[in-house]
Amino acid sequence: MKRDTICVQGGYTPGNGEPRQIPIVQSTTFKYATSEEMGKLFDLEASGYFYTRLQNPTNDYVAAKIAELEGGTAAMLTSSGQAANFFSMFNICGAGDHLVASASIYGGTYNLLSVTMKRMGIEVTFVDPDAPAEELDKAFRPNTKLLFGETIANPALTVLDIEKFAETAHRHGVPLIVDNTFATPVNCRPFEWGADIVTHSTTKYMDGHGAGVGGAIVDSGKFDWMRYADKYPGLCTPDESYHGVTYVKKFGNGGAFITKCTAQLMRDLGSIQSPQNAFLLNLGLESLHVRMARHCENGQAAAEFLAAHPKVSYVNYCGLPTDRYHALAKKYLPNGSCGVVSFGLAGGRQAAEIFMKHLKLAAIETHVADARTCCLNPASSTHRQMNEEQLREAGVPPELVRMSCGIENKDDLIADLAQALDAV
Repeated sequence: MKRDTICVQGGYTPGNGEPRQIPIVQSTTFKYATSEEMGKLFDLEASGYFYTRLQNPTNDYVAAKIAELEGGTAAMLTSSGQAANFFSMFNICGAGDHLVASASIYGGTYNLLSVTMKRMGIEVTFVDPDAPAEELDKAFRPNTKLLFGETIANPALTVLDIEKFAETAHRHGVPLIVDNTFATPVNCRPFEWGADIVTHSTTKYMDGHGAGVGGAIVDSGKFDWMRYADKYPGLCTPDESYHGVTYVKKFGNGGAFITKCTAQLMRDLGSIQSPQNAFLLNLGLESLHVRMARHCENGQAAAEFLAAHPKVSYVNYCGLPTDRYHALAKKYLPNGSCGVVSFGLAGGRQAAEIFMKHLKLAAIETHVADARTCCLNPASSTHRQMNEEQLREAGVPPELVRMSCGIENKDDLIADLAQALDAV
């Protein structure tokens, strides 16, 4: 099926007389007639459900749809995008290991890697995503376990050269993990460019309505773990915490990563997505292909208007021919990128604050990728504890505004921008 059809019908096919919409299995546990039947589930000898922290039918239907959309072999839902990124990395990293990541990533993920995972004994080297491959090579060590980046970085809007990153990762015998939240599989499928694992904050465009927090991990099934068995013993040697199963031998490259992530990390850390949230996520997925086209149309219109405005000093949006990532966007995102635009006011922080106060249609929120347009001036909100020098070092200068264009009429969005700029 085409991606548009998968959005609507993927992951779940009802039988005769069964619910047309995926059922919400709002239950913590599941009944069995005998201990032997349940024992087979615990031994991973049979498929089924016994406790929602590990698996739930509603979640599995939605995960299957996302796997189908990305062209992967297996997927799982998590409680948030942060949990998805952490699980995807911690599944193959441990104390004493090292990973390499693009420096242009979401601030929360940057902190996860540089602070929290560092406290767990995992070191990270951040690299300039625009650096040549030879420069990227220098960041790798014998104990490097993965390379990480974002298709479209939040909020810098850097477009990742996925093919370059994939080739670099594979040259060093490690997988490439790509956070595909902003592009979604409607506009980019990183597996087609060499990525091995994809993550999502489903809270954003996939849900699309600000209704439920969630995340997802998808495995391409293409990385040959056994080829690097010494580097990935957790997947390639018996897991004594789970009946001595060797995940790759039992589930193959197509199922080992997600099975281990569920059997170990979800079992022990419990960052589950509720069945109710998974149901809401599926409703969002059914219109994802329609909404993304509108988000991109509105983002492009807003970017073009802002780029021509005398009170705007710069605009970051890869759909603009003048944008430094326009060529990469044409390669990886030919049908559009996303609805998020960032721009700087010529009058600095004060101008940005006045602009924000006069917005009427666009709401001031920390959220992005919603059906409703929202804006944020990081210097006066999320990063207000920093001085100007620190703000510029963090890539969020005082005059920066991040605008997430919703699916309203673009003329109304531009009218709102115009009247707020008039007040500056």
